[in-house]
Order: sequence, then structure tokens, then C-alpha cells
Amino acid sequence: MTTSSSAYPSSTHIKPIAALLLSLLVSTTAPSFASEKYPATLTAHAYIPAESIISAPNDAPDDLQISGKFTQNLRNDVVGSIEGKSMGRPTGVSLPFKGQPIQGHSGIKKMADGSYWLLTDNGAGSAKNSPDFMLYLNQYDIDFDNNEFKRLKTIFLHDPDKKIPFRIQNEATEKRYLTGADLDLESFQFAGGYLWIGDEFGPYLIQATTDGRIVALYETYFQGERLRSPDHYSLTTPGNPEQKLNFEVLRSKGFEGMAVSRDGSKLYPLLEGALVESDGNNLIILEFDVSQKEWSGNYWYYPLEKPGLSIGDFNMIDDQYALVIERDNGEGVIEFVCKNDVRANCFPEENLPQFKRIYKIALNKDNQNKDVDKIGYIDLLEIEDPNNLSRKPLSNGHFVFPFFTIENVDIVNDEEIIVGNDNNLPFSSSRLPNTADDNELIILNVKALLDAPLKTK
Repeated sequence: MTTSSSAYPSSTHIKPIAALLLSLLVSTTAPSFASEKYPATLTAHAYIPAESIISAPNDAPDDLQISGKFTQNLRNDVVGSIEGKSMGRPTGVSLPFKGQPIQGHSGIKKMADGSYWLLTDNGAGSAKNSPDFMLYLNQYDIDFDNNEFKRLKTIFLHDPDKKIPFRIQNEATEKRYLTGADLDLESFQFAGGYLWIGDEFGPYLIQATTDGRIVALYETYFQGERLRSPDHYSLTTPGNPEQKLNFEVLRSKGFEGMAVSRDGSKLYPLLEGALVESDGNNLIILEFDVSQKEWSGNYWYYPLEKPGLSIGDFNMIDDQYALVIERDNGEGVIEFVCKNDVRANCFPEENLPQFKRIYKIALNKDNQNKDVDKIGYIDLLEIEDPNNLSRKPLSNGHFVFPFFTIENVDIVNDEEIIVGNDNNLPFSSSRLPNTADDNELIILNVKALLDAPLKTK
């Protein structure tokens, strides 16, 4: 495989997609052992208020000083004039924003000094409506006892060396800051002295310096086939209605999670959804060699509990075991379920969350191309809070994480993990029907899950 950042094999060397999908269907193994449920106890809770804004850099174009102008796909420059809604319910927050919102946390990393890096995603969810949302990460020192976040550093991604192979939103500027029109950032790791980011538009793997300067963009390959979503730069809308677009990854189903080996030598990007025309139940974990800067060819299958679910994040515990968020698209709490047909201020019962879990899995690195083993899970809708640490109301006697998108998990120590939501500002309201979600982080004691052994067959 070439190590060039944007080069790819000629079409004469690419397997037909039908053969790729057939391989996917026949090569998966039988489901792993039924996983066991383990308890989770809240040990800390903190949040960044929904309407938290930072300024764009001084050298950023004027266009980036106000964000969210195109969320209706038509320009609207009036700050606060567009009402945010979640499934038709007003969330109490309007845009455009003056500045860049700290929202959409889509990846987390605990550092050795106890600080946390959090990744902000592409903005409003698509390339068309996010051209004025900047792409960046924040490093925080978090005081959970006092619910205080001290922002230590911000990394804004920029491409002055023109390593991105397609035209970007800020093409003609000197710094060439990247925006949500260019990439959809959903996962990240630090490895080999660089920042690595998983994207959903390509899907692409992005290499950058630790100050955000783009080094390379890597195309995604699986069994010799280049994988592309409908948003890949090489695809265009057909000029004939009888023609079809050929893509292998559904829109917004790219690298939602990406783990890294403990020694930093390998990255493990995980697709959020199954490949087009596959059985819909097996996601793919790929392996990228950091030193060789190429896909190793190794991969594993992650079997969803049922088709239609999505993964939210993926991080290693050690060299063998890892954590994966698996979720449905529901949001809300039963205390505010709709009692009638008026749904502007309540949660529809049919859309309440049913499946919000974090699984412990085993990655057999000596036996690739097989299903991972799902050892056990915790239920984020049934968290115990015996010490009354919750900063939000309980639901049905439990602390719950009832969010539409839960996209952050990492190991804290040998007993605890940290979990966070993507609040989709201002388009998600999951605790109160008409209140935009905050950026919440919780620490959970899940010792029993972390200690759970891999059962032998």
C-alpha cells in the first residue's frame, strides 16, 4: 500500500464492491458469548453549560467570527435569530453564535498529568450547514468537586501546506483553518508524536502536528478496496437519474471511534455503521501502522447487538481489552413523556432511549479477521448514585445518561471510566424537553466490568 497521503490504487487493481461485501458476509464468525450486565456507580459529575462560546483566533477570517449562519442551508447573519429544535421541540438556544461554541464533544483522552482533551465535532452535522464552524480540540483541567473546567489549551486545525487533497472552505487564506465543510471530526488519538483524527466524511484518517498543522490525509482501505461515503471528495451527483452513486460507507457512518495501542504503534479506527449492502450487523475495526503510515491489512468485526444501533466511541483499556459505546437514537426521560398528541414540550414515548451501553470487548491480535469478544456491559440508563453526586435530576430512581448521542469514553484508572455526551448544540434536549443539553462528563466506578474475564470457549 502506498504511503502517499492521498494516492490510491488505480481502478484496475480494486476489487469489485460486490466481492468485498460477499467477503464481509461469509467471513464473519458466529456471535460471541452472550455478554453479562455489570453495575455502574456515579463517582463524579461535571458539565460545561450549553451556551459556552470561545473566540475564533485573531488571524481567522471574519466569516469565522460568527458561526451557524448556514444551518438552514441559506445565509442568515443575524445572531440568535434561528431557533434550535430537537424533534420539533424548541431547545431554548438560538443561533448563529458570536464566536465558536464549545459543543459536540466527540472524543476524549485522559492524559498522564490528569488533564483531559476533548474533541469538538464538525458543527451542525453536515458539510453544507457547517462551513463557519471551526475544527478544534480543547485541553481541560477538570475540578469535578466544584464543577469547574479550566481550559489549558486549544488546537485549531489548519492546513497551510495544502496537505488536504481537495478544495477547502478557506482555500484562499494564509492559515487555511479547517471547518465543518471540510471534515467531520469524530475521534482522535496522540501517537508517534502526532495528533491523529478519525473523520466521517471520507472516511479519512488525518495526521497533524500537536499544534494542529495538517501533515497528511490517508484514504481508507479494507481488503484492498477503497472505502468512501457519499461525502467523499471524489464523488459527485450523477447527471442522469438512472445512474447510481457507488459508495461503501453510509453518510455519517465513518470513523466514530478510534483506539490506540498502549505503545502507540497502532491505531484502530472503528466505523460507526456497517458497510452498504452488508448484513447491517457487523462493524469493522481497521488497523493502521503509525510508523509505516499505512493500513496493516488486519481488521476485526464488531457485532452490534441488533441492526440499527451505532457505536459512539472506542478506547483501549490495555493491550487486549477495550471499551465501546453502543447506543440507539433515543433521547429523553420517562418523567416528561408525552401524555397527549401535543409534543412540543414532552418526549414521545416511542423515542425514549432503550439502549445506551458501554461494552468491554477483547481484541485478539493473534487472530484478526474475526469477531471481537463482547465480555460484558454497563447500562447508562441504570447508574447508581448512592452518594448523591448527580448535578441533574434522577430518573426512575437512577442516574441516567439519556442523550441521543453519547460519544466519549476512556479509562481513568483500574476501577473507573469517564463518559461524555455530544450535545449537538442547539439541536438536542434529552433531560428536559425544552432545554438544550449541556456538555456533561461523568466518572463511573465499573470495577466489576473492568475485572471481568474473557470466557473460554
